[in-house]
Parts: sequence; structure tokens; C-alpha cells
Amino acid sequence: VQLQASGGGLVQPGGSLRLSCAASGNIFSINAMGWYRQAPGKQRELVARITNGGTTNYADSVKGRFTISRDNAKNTMYLQMNSLKPEDTAVYFCQAETVVADYWGPGTQVTVSS
Repeated sequence: VQLQASGGGLVQPGGSLRLSCAASGNIFSINAMGWYRQAPGKQRELVARITNGGTTNYADSVKGRFTISRDNAKNTMYLQMNSLKPEDTAVYFCQAETVVADYWGPGTQVTVSS
């Protein structure tokens, strides 16, 4: 499984961004996908996750602001991020879970600053 994330950038507090993660390869082996982030000096943390059945879960810090979704026809996962805060600044990674392994894409930088 190969993953490629895009959509990061610089945004002012209160603004919005949409991240995309395109999956290729053995996509039929994927059971769930997720977004993680890592801020400087901090551990990587789960932001949001979505299963093949559409079940979602979110970190408490992003509930009500972020929405994870998947377009199976396009093999793409999205993260709509609204009401962004400076503390959302991090490198965001997409991840795919299979029975045998987890796969990661290269990160995309999100910076929230005025």
C-alpha cells in the first residue's frame, strides 16, 4: 500500500484546510485509515480514524472541528479541518491499517499562524 498526502499549508487561526490522502497498491487489504499528527518535540498522535464500515473516531482536541471521510471510488481519504488553532500546527500523516501491517505516507505540514 502506498499513501500520498496533500493539502497542507499556512492558514490563519479560525481558517480551514482540507487534507487528502490518495491510496494505491493493494488497497483491498485496507481495513481502516487514519490521520495522525506530530508537532515539534511531541509524540505522534491520532487525530481521526475511519473504518471500512464508516465508523469514525476523533481525538478530543479536534471533535466538532475536524471531519474525516473516504471516497472509495477515488481511493482517497480526506480530513476537513475547520476553526483551526495554532495548536493544530504539526506535520500530518495518513495511515492505512491492514491485517499484516500499518502503512504510512510522507507527512504534510500544517501551520496555523497569524
